[in-house]
Amino acid sequence: MNIRRIIIFKHFNINKFIFIPTILIFVVVSIILINGGTSLQGMLTIALAWITKQMGWAYMMVYIVNFIFFMWLLFSKYGAIRLGEPHSKPQYSNLQWGSMVFATAIDASILMLSMVDPIRYVSAPPFGIKPFSEDAYNYAHMLGQFDWGPMAWMMYAPAAIAIGYILFVKKGKVQRLSKAIGFIQGDEKWKQVVRQIVDFLVVFGIMGGVGSSVGMEIPIISNVLSKLTGLPDNLMLKIFLFAILFVIFAWTVWNGLNGGIDILSDLHIWTAVLFLVFILLVGPTIYILSSETNSIGLLTSKFVSLSTNTVPNGTPDIANSEVVFYWGWWLAYMPVMGLFIARISKGRTIRQILLGMFGYGAAGCMSFYAILGGYSLWLQKTGAVDLVHILNTQGQAAVITAVLSSLPMKMVVFAVYCISCFIFLATTISSSAYIVSSFTSLNLKGNQEPSQVNRMTWVIVFVLFSFGVVIVGGFETIETFCAISGFPLMFVCIMILVSIYHMVKNDEGIVLKAKGMDDMRIKKKKEKMRRIRAKRMAARLNQSSDDDE
Repeated sequence: MNIRRIIIFKHFNINKFIFIPTILIFVVVSIILINGGTSLQGMLTIALAWITKQMGWAYMMVYIVNFIFFMWLLFSKYGAIRLGEPHSKPQYSNLQWGSMVFATAIDASILMLSMVDPIRYVSAPPFGIKPFSEDAYNYAHMLGQFDWGPMAWMMYAPAAIAIGYILFVKKGKVQRLSKAIGFIQGDEKWKQVVRQIVDFLVVFGIMGGVGSSVGMEIPIISNVLSKLTGLPDNLMLKIFLFAILFVIFAWTVWNGLNGGIDILSDLHIWTAVLFLVFILLVGPTIYILSSETNSIGLLTSKFVSLSTNTVPNGTPDIANSEVVFYWGWWLAYMPVMGLFIARISKGRTIRQILLGMFGYGAAGCMSFYAILGGYSLWLQKTGAVDLVHILNTQGQAAVITAVLSSLPMKMVVFAVYCISCFIFLATTISSSAYIVSSFTSLNLKGNQEPSQVNRMTWVIVFVLFSFGVVIVGGFETIETFCAISGFPLMFVCIMILVSIYHMVKNDEGIVLKAKGMDDMRIKKKKEKMRRIRAKRMAARLNQSSDDDE
């Protein structure tokens, strides 16, 4: 029997030491969630409060260390290292690369939370600000952009830079994040144990992040779809939505990267941009643009205090709890998003990648809060819709439905919104299932993909676990899962930072070569500018001579 099991796992190229324990844990947790139902909400709320109060400092410290590290790397000589040959050009143009980076950040959650978060913040602002005051509205518009902005986006950098460095500089093979941790000392057996633990923690984190995403988004899609079709918003409708998602997930993951996930990704970006442009044009355009200009200044001036706001002498406020929730969520998705960014960044320098993540990734996410969040706050401030009352009495799904109902061509907007959410959700979850199946595979050769059995198993587990989260319900449930799933990845993050530091320090020759290429380009640019200035000076002197005559 044991020999047969071993043969089966080898046949499907599955690493049983990671695959079996992870599957068992999530099946058991899913069964507990489904059986426990809403009775578990209170327990999970208490757990979230404890994590926020007792461990909030740890989440914030990891993000601070991570941010400082990559700011140092960005401006140091190591930023000139090119992921590839010194003379190689980027695989994709700046626009193509930026669009793909931007697309990785757009989970359906941002379509939802960018409307709801500002309403939470305006009624319970941080730093003792009076609710519904002018300052409260200013902070409410800015806080979500902090949660999805530069600090958050730098959490994708550890996996992206480490994996990209090994792939394109050291010419190694990386199918899982543990292979990027190169500083571990000791015999090979010890290294293998540590790497398997890291792989398990990565899969655990991704599962928590994915379950949280689906668990939050299905109830909201169900509510919007109910308004659109008149169907009752009940468990049967949610089961129907899960069935549709399962079919989409199964089709995309079964077909793999080419012919499945890539098709969804193409639809991904265009639906997001068109939706934002529509809201900006039909909504209070001047109010949204003015609010965003103010928020950029406020975010810049309050960046340090927001990054270190642990509330040691009081009760954590909503903004503080939200930061812990988001920091756990971004940590959980770090391996997936980092691996994707690494794969498309061949030929770019470390500096270009980090600046691109700021410019395309962070700015792309912040645009949702600027436009959708600005529109929600305008509805609340003008009294057009009392979104705070709806949030407190009916929940966030009702808030989103109320915001969409206030727009012209309401039925068309509902339909586009539901379709967009399905596309975004399917893209994120399908990509996550694909990456997790890579982590739980044995060594993959060249462009070999994980076995279809492995990929489909994770689709089933994702759907089952997410269904359990939906059964329990409540936004606190989602926040708790994100915080818990991201916690072990804090240690993985620190290990990767140490590995990156060792790699760039030990490869001084590559650094000097890269820096030499950078210095040569700078020298050529300076020489070109010197010649231009000389020509301009000569032209002015000639003009002066002509005037004198």
